[in-house]
Amino acid sequence: MYPFTPGSYAPRNGWYVAAFAEEIGEALLSRWILNQPVVMYRTADGTAVALEGRCPHRHFPFGESKRIGDTIQCGYHGITFDAAGKCTFVPSQTTIPGVYSIKRYPLVERGLWAWIWPGDPARADEALIPTLDEIGYTLPGMIPNAFYAMHVKGRYQLLNDNLLDLTHLGYLHGTSIGTPDDAATPEVRDLNERRLSSRRTMLDTPQPPLHMENTDYRGPIDRISGMDFFFPGFHSGIGEQRYPRSHPQAGQIINTSRVWHAVTPATRMTCNYFFAMSATTQERLDRAKITLKPVLDEDSFATEAIEKIIQTMDELPPELMLKSDVTAVQGRRILQAMMDRETLEREGLDAATA
Repeated sequence: MYPFTPGSYAPRNGWYVAAFAEEIGEALLSRWILNQPVVMYRTADGTAVALEGRCPHRHFPFGESKRIGDTIQCGYHGITFDAAGKCTFVPSQTTIPGVYSIKRYPLVERGLWAWIWPGDPARADEALIPTLDEIGYTLPGMIPNAFYAMHVKGRYQLLNDNLLDLTHLGYLHGTSIGTPDDAATPEVRDLNERRLSSRRTMLDTPQPPLHMENTDYRGPIDRISGMDFFFPGFHSGIGEQRYPRSHPQAGQIINTSRVWHAVTPATRMTCNYFFAMSATTQERLDRAKITLKPVLDEDSFATEAIEKIIQTMDELPPELMLKSDVTAVQGRRILQAMMDRETLEREGLDAATA
């Protein structure tokens, strides 16, 4: 499935953000993840759990059911399951069939996020989750805040592509967070087994319009912009503005921030999008939560507009690539390789059990 090979749309064996930790509480939280319904809640002792989100009897959604203590009672026929996924009660009979259980997903809270592993639970290594140090969460003097949990009507890789190619900042977001130098400045890339990194250093460059809301200074700046993509769906962004060399305070930081974009496949053609940010003051964060919402809406609009074209055309022509596509293409190849490995492992398992 575009832009991957037929049958591929997202890796399963990987940690994705299922929710902001603050979203998970006593109420049942329903969300689709990798084409499966999932329901999340906190047990009485505060543990966040993620369970298969449908009753195995008639596929009624557990998000539309109710809690009884730490159990979920199906709102259709009253069949009840505990926080481990085990069936504990069937109103219509005294015995519980042995096949009556639902899947419990590995779920780990770290920082602002609750991370879910949709694939083989035996492979759910918590060491694969980006550390808080790696993503700049623990920087001194910075305050992390969760901003938006959004549902976007476009396949997950379209948003990954968006975040891996920041040349769009000066055009899609030209009235807010970008300038043409975001495209004109060469990027420096770095790749390791955990993440793909991109940085642009713009010297003596104009300030993006929204950046000037945080300072009285109106002159040019030296600016660093970049993103670290932790496979398969977490992007940690850096934004730093300093006085330029021509300024008496050359090199001094004007503003600095970290942003975090988590992109999780919902269905094959929709995704869940979680945006968070850290800054040096709560006042700045409160202002940014208002001013950045239209920026995120622009990304959602672009993603959904492309999705409509992809789904509507009889035949999708090949993309005409540019030099600026190198990072996005690398990201696609990494994810395709993850999916190819899963396919080979699945075929090997099927052959072994045939």
